[in-house]
Amino acid sequence: MMPKFVAAFLSLWIFAAPGPVLAQQPAANPQQAQVVASPQAQAAEQLETARKNLARLADLVAQAKDDDVRLAELKVEVDASAKQIIATSVATRPRLDEIKARLTELGDPPGDGAPPESDVVAQERKRLLAERGEINALTGTAEDLSVQATKLSNGITATRRALFSNTLLKHTDINRDTVLDAIVAIHHERQAFMRTVGSWLSFAWNFKRLQLLSALFLSFCAALVLLVGTRRLFAPLIDRAILDEEPGYITRLSVAFWSTMIPSLAMAVFAATSYFFLQALNVLRPDIAPIVSIILAVSVALLFVSTLSNAVLAPKQSAWRLVRVSDRGARLLVWSIFAMTVVNGLDYLAGTISEVMGSPIVLTVVKSLIASVIIGAILMAMSLIRPIVPAGALVDSPGRPWPRTVSVLFVLTGVLLIIAGLSGYVGLARFVATQIVMTGAILVTMYIGILTGKAVAKQNALADTVVGRYLEKRFRMEQIGLDQAGLIAGLGIYALVILFFIPLILLQWGFQIADIQAWAYRIFTEIRVGSITISIVGIFAGILLFAAGFVVTRWFQRWLDGNVMARSRVDPGVRNSIKTGVGYLGLGLAGLIGISAAGLDLSNLALVAGALSLGVGFGLQNIVSNFVSGLILLVERPFKVGDWVVTGTTEGFVRRISVRATEIETFQRQTIMVPNSLFINASVGNWTHRNKLGRSDIPVTVSYDAAPRQVMDTLLQIAAAHPLVLKNPEPQAVFSAFGDATMTFELRIYLADIVNGNGVRNDLRLAIYERFREEGLGAPFPKEELEPEAPAPGPEMDANTEAATDEAEPVAETELPLAREVARRSGSQRRPRRVSVEALAEKD
Repeated sequence: MMPKFVAAFLSLWIFAAPGPVLAQQPAANPQQAQVVASPQAQAAEQLETARKNLARLADLVAQAKDDDVRLAELKVEVDASAKQIIATSVATRPRLDEIKARLTELGDPPGDGAPPESDVVAQERKRLLAERGEINALTGTAEDLSVQATKLSNGITATRRALFSNTLLKHTDINRDTVLDAIVAIHHERQAFMRTVGSWLSFAWNFKRLQLLSALFLSFCAALVLLVGTRRLFAPLIDRAILDEEPGYITRLSVAFWSTMIPSLAMAVFAATSYFFLQALNVLRPDIAPIVSIILAVSVALLFVSTLSNAVLAPKQSAWRLVRVSDRGARLLVWSIFAMTVVNGLDYLAGTISEVMGSPIVLTVVKSLIASVIIGAILMAMSLIRPIVPAGALVDSPGRPWPRTVSVLFVLTGVLLIIAGLSGYVGLARFVATQIVMTGAILVTMYIGILTGKAVAKQNALADTVVGRYLEKRFRMEQIGLDQAGLIAGLGIYALVILFFIPLILLQWGFQIADIQAWAYRIFTEIRVGSITISIVGIFAGILLFAAGFVVTRWFQRWLDGNVMARSRVDPGVRNSIKTGVGYLGLGLAGLIGISAAGLDLSNLALVAGALSLGVGFGLQNIVSNFVSGLILLVERPFKVGDWVVTGTTEGFVRRISVRATEIETFQRQTIMVPNSLFINASVGNWTHRNKLGRSDIPVTVSYDAAPRQVMDTLLQIAAAHPLVLKNPEPQAVFSAFGDATMTFELRIYLADIVNGNGVRNDLRLAIYERFREEGLGAPFPKEELEPEAPAPGPEMDANTEAATDEAEPVAETELPLAREVARRSGSQRRPRRVSVEALAEKD
């Protein structure tokens, strides 16, 4: 109803605690305040305060039995008092459990004939029993008070329900005397209203001129700021002139929704600020304030309904119309809806004036009767409009009548309104008429908002809108980013529709702001699932604290690594281990803080730990094994980032150590994730564990024609000439083995950085080849010339055999064993020729 709509727009309420805290009782004297009372004494004092508070609330309920708004506020206070009583009773349970446990330890008193127990035990048992009885008495008192509070709360609910029913179903005799009395009353009301308004204007101008002008000036400034600000900020969303001439469906929905919401919200804020300035500057009198309030509220309602009807029907711009109706039908529907809103608003304005002026109730009844009859007549007239456009016809063509169902619904609703009013149920007719106008407008806006959110959230939908094109141009967003932004925007529109319009509908249907505040408080703080209480506010706070802890941890990691350890020249492996450990420690602390802030009892995690233990036994043992192995690797540090490690068939450099796996980069630049448990349970070779010093061996094979000592001396000279070969430990040349036709030597060198071993070995091999060739030591590998044996002449030798013999290719040294084996198994008479690499090079 309209007063609820007034309260919705003019009350800048927030979701706060549903009721005031119980009245605090001052201490009797400072000496008593210094004495620390026992828990039982404190509980008794709190229960006594609750008893007095319940008595006070019961008296207030009896006084406000006809005031629905006051009853709603008192119900919130009663519920808060009941919660305080329960909390007081619960606070004594830990001590009661301790007493029970201690009595169990002491055992039962000795029976007849048994030796007596010591006086200390007997006195302690007596004291514990007395304290237990005191706590039980307090618990009983708390239960009694809780029952009283519940009865009082239920009584308030029943009273409010009866008030609502009486308001709707109250019957008033409508006859000739009623109309005559109303005519007489309206004359007196008009005179009283003129005197009241005139006296207030005279008083305000003579004694509150500065305050009145200041309030008006501030109100106009607020209106100007809102008007200019909304046009500048939201012009792309609501200005049809700068949008497409042929808008798509999603654009029409968005423009209809935002062109309704933004002006309505701006008007509501303007009305609220105007009323606030007038009240704050003491310009309004108590008898004028309700009239000013209802005028501002009616103005907001008129703007909201008219803006919505123009946005949906668009009588002057058919391209933006959301429903397919004719131009003439759209104009008639807009005027009909606006007329019903004006009549309904004037009805509530007239009712408020009658209430302020103290007019007879019969005058309010007659006013509401007239408004109900007019609205019923308008609904019946709407059934005669012909707005339906045939398929394929233009919107400016004459329309067809409504479908029979819609036309009958309009007629029946109008007839029922008129019959209800004329039969004396004016309150019911007034309520139905208000819901047709206001609740219908709210539901239509909600439906448009939901459709808008759904359309915006569709894939590739936001990119086709003005906002999407702006985001793409301004922030260079790609299609994926636009889709994600569209999904977030759609969810935001859903939340706006639910949080804004659901309370308005509840207010229209008779609920009070205090009721909505209490429900919101319970939803956000006290969702009960069995014995568990979930707080949405607490969960959001926990998430925010965890996110803050995560950000702080990452910042501290970067600061510690880049400022402290970098300046201390700490080993990169140590830096990585410390940084990783700090990261996991910070995340663990942030998780604990977030869980505590969310209101979850950490003691309940024992059940979760048990379930995890069972899961580890069945399927998570590998994950836990890798996790524990990762922690061991970070602590023991058998290898670090940058080390050259070998495990199994994997060889390469360590690039990253995490708690699940270690990242290895091979020499072919391939990244391999190795589970940490493999490093713990298998042998691991680390070329650079303590330092990068390492030995590299180069085997050299020469024929027996070479002098062994000269070969060894030459190898040592070559090693000594290389700048990267260490002098201490010095290089070694070793005669390692005899072969069938060769001798094998090894040049063993030590390098400061074994990682550079490939380059050093390559340089030394080139130098060995060149020195051996210069000094005539022979090549550092076997050097033989084996000519193929000519087959004995005979008739079996043909041209193919000769060709095969003549075309026998020289076989490289590395292929000789394989060639001999093939020749032996095939029984071929042709033997490969052994040639040197020099011969092959010369041939090439």
